[in-house]
Amino acid sequence: MKCFDNSLSRRNFLTVGALGSLTLADFLRMRSLHADQKHYDFIPAKADSVIHVFLPGGMAHQESWDPKPYSPLEYRGEMGSIKTNTGEVISETLPKMAAIANKYAIIRSMTHGEAAHERGTHNMFTGNKPSPALIYPSFGSVISHEYGPRENLPAYVCIPNRPNEFAGSGFLSTSHAPFSLGADPANNGFKVQDLNLPNGVDEARFARRRAALSTVNDYFAARHNADTVSAMDSFYERAYGLISSPKAREAFDLDKEDKALREAYGMNTAGQRLLLARRLVEAGSRFVSLTYGGWDMHDNITPNTRNQMPPLDQALAALLNDLDSRGLLQRTIVMVSSEFGRTPKINATAGRDHWPKVFSVMMAGGGIKGGTIYGTSDPTASEPDLDPVEPADLATTVFHLLGIVADKELMAPGDRPIEIVDGGKVIKDLIA
Repeated sequence: MKCFDNSLSRRNFLTVGALGSLTLADFLRMRSLHADQKHYDFIPAKADSVIHVFLPGGMAHQESWDPKPYSPLEYRGEMGSIKTNTGEVISETLPKMAAIANKYAIIRSMTHGEAAHERGTHNMFTGNKPSPALIYPSFGSVISHEYGPRENLPAYVCIPNRPNEFAGSGFLSTSHAPFSLGADPANNGFKVQDLNLPNGVDEARFARRRAALSTVNDYFAARHNADTVSAMDSFYERAYGLISSPKAREAFDLDKEDKALREAYGMNTAGQRLLLARRLVEAGSRFVSLTYGGWDMHDNITPNTRNQMPPLDQALAALLNDLDSRGLLQRTIVMVSSEFGRTPKINATAGRDHWPKVFSVMMAGGGIKGGTIYGTSDPTASEPDLDPVEPADLATTVFHLLGIVADKELMAPGDRPIEIVDGGKVIKDLIA
């Protein structure tokens, strides 16, 4: 069996409910009937969903996943460490995650050369180095392009909004851009923007409006071959699916969750965003991206980390346990990343500055080998000491677990074939 670019058949699968009754295997078989000229080896998927927790600003690896308890104080900082249930050590602010370390892996040798927030963020959202000539698609947009939506749920969702310009569809059609909630699920009275019918519009009126809009769309589509026209048509179809499907609307409704479970995640930003992410992948979304906190701690890193980390610790542990108890963890990749790490040495204002030479990423589920530490940093957390991992390697591994060939060529403007990821390798020791 082969995997092929499905761009020719995309329109056939974007109607309301079109994917709802298909298994992933069925969809791959149907997609292969619309092949382009280049063939790619089939990769059996271990995962079918991703929850990406991005910590903007650059979280310090020393104060999180890679403490250095035996280095001098000016390097290790004031924070202590705690032993995990696998015998490793992580930050003392992560006790709940320490108790379930057998469920996840830590990459301690992430590295790239971009010390600017924007360029480091680009690396971690696309797996590619920034290019002045091309805008690369994000992980979520690639997955949307390759597999499309399920169960009337958007394939790619951002909580609460698209976090940066690199989380978009890049050179792919804007129909693969993320669906943004427009509101924070931690807020009282949280509601997703435009998810319900406006006041005074009943189902019959809604159907008439949709029919009228379809007539207008058909007129323009017959006369224009523009991405904006087809993309808007796709967005409208998906919006209709959301509004008309009780199951889809319910996925966004946190009030449907048991109060005890909501409290287990934490009645705060971290907890409710991660809980909603679980609801969305359980209902059918393929890629959910969310952010938490601000980690650009040039000053007072110890008190700031002690303030921000506990809600994340609680929410992450609850997420992994919840996914596991529902039988979803084995098919859902959970990835916690940041754009870079922090300097090895504490600065004059008791903080750490930007440091892309080495940092850490946590991964779990979806074929990831739990209880694993991959790669090491040197004794002062200055650079990789063993098995360096670049963003292209991380992206290639994630796509591999999803059954996507990372060096597959997608068509960019000007009919330029561009590989999804340029030059990455699968990190085989991370895979169960």
